[in-house]
Formats: sequence, C-alpha cells, structure tokens
Amino acid sequence: MVLRAIENRLERLFEGVFGRAFRTNVQPVELARKLAKEMDDHRTVSVSRTYVPNEYTIYLSEGDRAQFEGYEDSLVSELEEYLGEHAQREGYALLTPPRVLFETDDDLGVGEFGIATRMAQPRHAAAPIDDGAPEEQLEPGMTMIYKPPTQPTQAASLEELGVEKRVAVLTWDGERRVLDSRRSVLGRSREADIQIEDANVSRRHAEVVQEGSSYWLVDLGSTNGTEMGGRRIQRAQLEDGSTFTVGETTLTFTTERE
Repeated sequence: MVLRAIENRLERLFEGVFGRAFRTNVQPVELARKLAKEMDDHRTVSVSRTYVPNEYTIYLSEGDRAQFEGYEDSLVSELEEYLGEHAQREGYALLTPPRVLFETDDDLGVGEFGIATRMAQPRHAAAPIDDGAPEEQLEPGMTMIYKPPTQPTQAASLEELGVEKRVAVLTWDGERRVLDSRRSVLGRSREADIQIEDANVSRRHAEVVQEGSSYWLVDLGSTNGTEMGGRRIQRAQLEDGSTFTVGETTLTFTTERE
C-alpha cells in the first residue's frame, strides 16, 4: 500500500537521536493521519467532482517545531505526497497539488497541534478547471486543534465487555460484500470498491461511509441518482435492513455478527 509505505517513511524520518523526544512531542505520522482526516471533513461536491482543500497550514508549539529543525523540508514533502495519494485513492479533485505549511503558535502546548485548510486557486490559471469548482478562500478556515491522547488504561476485549463485534454487509442479485473500509465506493468502474454490473449505474455512483457506529449512504453526483425509501437522496443514514437503489439494482444493507 502506497499510503502505508509513506507512513513508514515518516516513522523512520525522525528515528535515532530524535526518537526519545518524539515520544512526548508531535509525531510526524500523526500529522499525516490528521491531515487526511481534515481533507475528508472538508469535501465540497460540485456538479461532477468532489473537491477537497489543497492548502493545509499546521500550527505547532515552539518546542514541537524546534524538533523538526533541519528536517522540515523533508517532512513537508512527505506530508504533501501523503495527501496527494490519499486524494487519488478516494477519488477527490484538487485545484492544485496539496501544499503544506508550518507555523508556530505560542498558545499551543507540547504535543498539541492545529490544522487549518484552504481552497487556493492556481496562481496562473488561464480558465476555471470546472464550472462547479469551489471559489478560492482568501483566508484559511477554522483551525482544528488536536491534543495528545491521555495515558491509556488497560483495555478489556469486546468479549469481556459483553459486546459482539459486528460488520456491515451489502447484498444484491445473489452478491454479498462485507464493508471492511471506512469508505466504500459503489459504481460500474473496475476501480470502485464495490463494482455493480448495471449499465444505468455511474462509474462512481455512491459511497457508504462509516462515521463512528453509524453508516451513511452518499450519492456522488451520479447521472441517474440514488433512491432510498422511494425518493432520491443525497445523503441518508443506513439502518440494519435498509434497501436502496442505484440504476436498476436494489441493494440491502445489514449488520451481522462477525
């Protein structure tokens, strides 16, 4: 996996002399994962594409940023590559390749960091990339602050807690697929996570998104739309036993004991 390989490089980037310091300071791989989360959380759907921010400003305490002295350029390059690969995997559109910036914020403590995103237009764009492309943000949006996790306690297993582990499943026309990713794209394309052999289904038609313990069905700007409960939807929550239609195909969503 390309993303896993980049994460491995980020973990190795500061091993050795700096390894001890990073046990309490901001971890490079954690920056990468939270940047990807911010990209997911700031999607904008246009007529035919799902756009995500292309500029990410990371705010660090003075102590955390000092740890990157001499390595900051390498870290920026790795983070930008990570974001680019994440966008490609999720099928997101970008106005320009991702850009990562670092800033120092004296209000942040060691181990804390903030991320602000922005839609930045190409500096020398001759014409709009897409009629439905989002407008440029002159200033970054609200900064999301991430704090270091508290000291973990010993975790009990699901069995010890009396909780059954369950998985989400889609079934249709004799097919059955377990949803083993947080986001699963449905479509006619071979690149879709769940391929639907239906001429009326768009190449990237819809996706099932897990948010905590809930699952949501999201239409991806498909040509023929996504129907649930007899009406077209853009986004709807899925319950155990929910049915929905893409093209001429009806699928059933269930949760099952693993």
